Amino acid sequence: MKQRTTDIFNQLYGTYPSLKEMEPKISKAFDILMDTCSKGGTVMVCGNGGSAADSEHIVGELMKGFILHRRVNRSDKKFIKDIDEDILATLQGALPAISLVSQSGIISAVANDNSPEAVFAQQVFGYARPGDTLIALSTSGNSKNVVNAIKVADAMGVNTIAITGCKGGKCLELSTVCLNLPQAETFAVQELTLPVYHALCAAVESELFEA
Repeated sequence: MKQRTTDIFNQLYGTYPSLKEMEPKISKAFDILMDTCSKGGTVMVCGNGGSAADSEHIVGELMKGFILHRRVNRSDKKFIKDIDEDILATLQGALPAISLVSQSGIISAVANDNSPEAVFAQQVFGYARPGDTLIALSTSGNSKNVVNAIKVADAMGVNTIAITGCKGGKCLELSTVCLNLPQAETFAVQELTLPVYHALCAAVESELFEA
């Protein structure tokens, strides 16, 4: 682990001392994300309400430079040779990520034709490949559409990182690792959720893009 990465986690625990007890689980979540991102896998993210907004936010931090400027070199990918220099200059290194809450067409179709509880599960079934990761956000840990997505991901050999409130709900028993944050009220869980995923995204970026 690079020193910059260590500093990111030390800052997280220094700023939010209540998260220190979560260090083993957060480290496991980091290892899962690193394995997926370093091998070119895809990170899928889902949640409802405020957690849907967090899903979008996480994808934004992964798909372009977050803290670091992710320089793209022509040697990175063979197809880069076919991109014009002026376009190439605008691009940054990307970690493939999909916010499942953004897919309004398939979400409305599944909700109408099948079941609202299957809207994320259907997408996981369609997108997921072994080695990918699902980040599942549910402050209660019991959101049915999120839980169903975790079940499908697990059946497909996809690791799952749940971020929930302190009780963890069904996500606690079903996910590969559950970051059941030490808060119970929805808004308080969400207030801790952001620094946790910011640290995870920054740490993965540090490992893969720092010179």
